Amino acid sequence: MMTTITGARRTTLSRVENRRILIGVDTGGTFTDLVAVDEVSGRLVTTKTPSTPADPAEGFMTGIEKVLVLMQAGAGDVVAVSHGTTVATNQLLEGRGLAALGFITTEGYESILEIARQSVPDGYGNSYFWVKPPRIVPADRVATVRGRMDFRGQEIRPFDGEQARAAARWFRDHGITTIGVCFLHSYANPAHEQAMREVLSVEHPEAVVSISSDVLREYREYERSMTTLIDAAVKPRMARYVAGIRRRLDEVAPALPFHVMKSNGGVISADQVVAQPIATVLSGPAAGALGAGRVATAAGVDLVLTLDGGGTSTDVAVLVGGEPTLTTEGSVGEYPSRIPMIDVVTVGAGGGSVAWRSPEGALKVGPRSAGADPGPMCYGKGGVEPTVTDAHLVLGRIPTHLLGGEIPLDVAAAAQGIAELAGAAGISLEHAATGILEVSAWNQANALRQVSVARGLDVRDFTLVTFGGSGSLLACRLVDVLGLAGVLVPTNPGNLSAFGLLTVDVRLDYVRTWVAPDADLDLDVVNRLFDELAEQSRAALLTEGFGREQHRTVRSADLRYAGQAYEVRVAVPDGPLDRAEADRVVEAFHDAHAARYGYSFRGDAAQRVEWVNLRVTGIGPIPHPELRRLTLGGTGRPPGTGPTPSGVRPALFDLQQGWVSTGVYQRAGLEPGDQISGPAVVEEYGSTVPVHPGFTARVDPFGNLLLHKEVAR
Repeated sequence: MMTTITGARRTTLSRVENRRILIGVDTGGTFTDLVAVDEVSGRLVTTKTPSTPADPAEGFMTGIEKVLVLMQAGAGDVVAVSHGTTVATNQLLEGRGLAALGFITTEGYESILEIARQSVPDGYGNSYFWVKPPRIVPADRVATVRGRMDFRGQEIRPFDGEQARAAARWFRDHGITTIGVCFLHSYANPAHEQAMREVLSVEHPEAVVSISSDVLREYREYERSMTTLIDAAVKPRMARYVAGIRRRLDEVAPALPFHVMKSNGGVISADQVVAQPIATVLSGPAAGALGAGRVATAAGVDLVLTLDGGGTSTDVAVLVGGEPTLTTEGSVGEYPSRIPMIDVVTVGAGGGSVAWRSPEGALKVGPRSAGADPGPMCYGKGGVEPTVTDAHLVLGRIPTHLLGGEIPLDVAAAAQGIAELAGAAGISLEHAATGILEVSAWNQANALRQVSVARGLDVRDFTLVTFGGSGSLLACRLVDVLGLAGVLVPTNPGNLSAFGLLTVDVRLDYVRTWVAPDADLDLDVVNRLFDELAEQSRAALLTEGFGREQHRTVRSADLRYAGQAYEVRVAVPDGPLDRAEADRVVEAFHDAHAARYGYSFRGDAAQRVEWVNLRVTGIGPIPHPELRRLTLGGTGRPPGTGPTPSGVRPALFDLQQGWVSTGVYQRAGLEPGDQISGPAVVEEYGSTVPVHPGFTARVDPFGNLLLHKEVAR
């Protein structure tokens, strides 16, 4: 017999032989989503449990216990747990943990955070002021130390140990226990930063320290400073969080492999995450995009836009051939971060987004959200503002409950809130509710354009993969607005991010800045730096428990035209780089630049190409579940019969057509080959798919729901 433990609760389960269970746990603001897959039988189980913001580890372990009960398994049957978390992201968005943050930099560069970068977020036509992000560290908590490296790593001025000790003591005496260190050109030579860390360990041993040469060994002093400070800021909280989960897991299954999702599309052991927690800041959206890519590839779809709809926001990304686009130009809230991350665009258009009127009388939706508490008015928890969920409910597009009846919804409360908004605008209830959904759809469409049209891609060639609790509610309208090729809704879309956690490998990124014109490229230096980065990755993979025969490395480089302030990343083949291979990399850069920006300077001798950053990603494989085809007759339906609605209700999809009688189908009762014509609504435990008039929904061999417009425009 095996016993699982969650807090004071104990559940005894029978140990079943020949089981190998993988569990993915995605913690969100409202719910913690779980997916468990038995590698031996292929059985897959999904569930949700309320998140516990006061102690996220409690919700995590409650979910583990719940999913094991559903699997009729014991903790000894579990071979790995992968986790996606918003702990670091939420801390930064809420501004918590910054009060005790200090910064040490090179003497003469104490104003680097004020200099920052300038941007005009609303465009030249709507903004009259240059806007900078707020300082993450006040000026009175910045210390400087003498010492200087040049951009090639040569020491110009020696490190001043006495001044370094004075700075460490000042932070100690003022109770500042979290410190980021970023010295000029430390990406080329980290010796001075490492010396500063040694001084802090002696003079201020209780301090949590991040040094930039460990966090981001890349040029651009402001971005490197900010990335390092963000890493330092989230370290204490992430360390406590991971340690709490690790301790509880060890009570159940000692030494169970426990991985945490990184923003770059890979996972890393939880013990290593504590050393560089900034790598997890976009872990949830990354997992969802990768899960969508896995499902789409199995279904034979190569060009994919993903849409992850939650309660507060919607995350969108683009994948080509199952692979997401990576960027190092992301941000966490208002703070820039140059760590490698999947290129995700977020818009405040979730189910809880609030509908409101601007001072000019225009209808707006979001970005403000009702959140989980009090939530939409229909939750009956004290919400006083109408939301997107309320509009869907009033128009009959979602059922009068969520999660299979666990959360009842109050139609009258939702109608009252939208009626007040409609009355103020002088329009009908139906007109207001439809308008809310139309504005929300266009908000999502604009985000999808940012990752497609703005990247030089034709959105009409792409299939939209929708997931998350609210991700599929506006799918048909997005096909109309964008002219998409179609929509794919995976099975259990509300838990796809948790499933995505089980589809990835350990990925470790290493970068080194080496700015050099291509015409004068010293290939010996480039090959030496690539070898050093590869050796770093191999050493880290050994620490992660992977034998050398399992290691795989992927190389890339950031190139630009001389004078540009941005780079384009291109692949670099394995092995020693000779002139012919370097020329092929440059040709790939011209192609990528033309695809991204619409032009290149190929053949123009006056436009030099520069190499800027060299990158190596070390990859260690971990077990992945196989996507299995569904079998006919699995629902127990009589052979030769089609899908039958479980009920009928009126719903409104178009103001001109008015209310229409709409069949309601349970997704669990659908089989491969089934086809449903709109108007219809397909319901399941964690999500709802409205099928508008003029659309069809077909079930593919993997159980995915494929939406297409019956008559092309």
